[in-house]
Amino acid sequence: MRVGLGLAALGRPAYINLGREHDLPSDRSIAVMREATWEVLDAAYDAGVRWIDVARSYGRSEEFLGGWLDARDVSDVTVSSKWGYAYVGDWRMDVDVHEVKEHSLAQFTRQWAESRDLLGDRIALYQVHSLTPDSAVFTEPTLLAALADLADEGVRVGFSTSGPRQAETVDRALALRSDDRPVFTAVQSTWNVLESSVGDALARAHDAGALVLAKETLANGRLASDAPAGLTAIADHHGVSPSAVAIAAVLAQPWADTVLVGPSTVDQLRDNLEGLTVRLTDHDREQLATLKEPPDAYWARRSALPWQ
Repeated sequence: MRVGLGLAALGRPAYINLGREHDLPSDRSIAVMREATWEVLDAAYDAGVRWIDVARSYGRSEEFLGGWLDARDVSDVTVSSKWGYAYVGDWRMDVDVHEVKEHSLAQFTRQWAESRDLLGDRIALYQVHSLTPDSAVFTEPTLLAALADLADEGVRVGFSTSGPRQAETVDRALALRSDDRPVFTAVQSTWNVLESSVGDALARAHDAGALVLAKETLANGRLASDAPAGLTAIADHHGVSPSAVAIAAVLAQPWADTVLVGPSTVDQLRDNLEGLTVRLTDHDREQLATLKEPPDAYWARRSALPWQ
């Protein structure tokens, strides 16, 4: 199955997905969020999902996933995680800052050890979290060497992207080398029907042999709880939800190896997986293309989303 499960919305009490305040119980204790995570993991596994994406900044997502893998004795799941952001929300909903970004050798060394402590050797892909053109990854040879060393140890090394300059980041990062060793062989970028500017760069990455993952396929809930009229019309025609059509649009991209969804509930997961059944027509694709927003406007709106 090409659909993977991301745990950004389940590993911590607050996140920026629209409508999330109604999806989860008001009690966001660690025990409650662990139970909610395991319920979604169980349903995803039963449905055939075999890729799980976590991160150091997703609260306790790595811990929750590691516990579930042990309890269920699951060994056929591919795990990807990320370093570069630290979760600093102290398991509270009302803090001003929930995560802090730092792309440094010290941060990589520390967070890789933390990820390994929680997930052992299950991590198949370890990614720089939200790489942007101003990241130290582009200017620190010792950091690049450490990442290349990890790849030499058999762990695939990649990066995720964010911001209006995703395409530039993808092209520059995949060209990086350390002592003539390629550093990155995977990329995870935001692509959805509202923000598709990175598509050509991802196609180039795929053609060059990189593994390509698509994230934020529902635009942090905007394509679910606040779906544009054009998307809703196509969904009504197919007899599915706007979310399913939005995910089908990502699955229709030939460069998308793994399409990540980030549901908060089992019902949302099942709805998202309906996207696998939708066959978009040429007319559908033409209509969906009219929904795209200028990247600067899209990312400005995303930055303004409240933590819920």
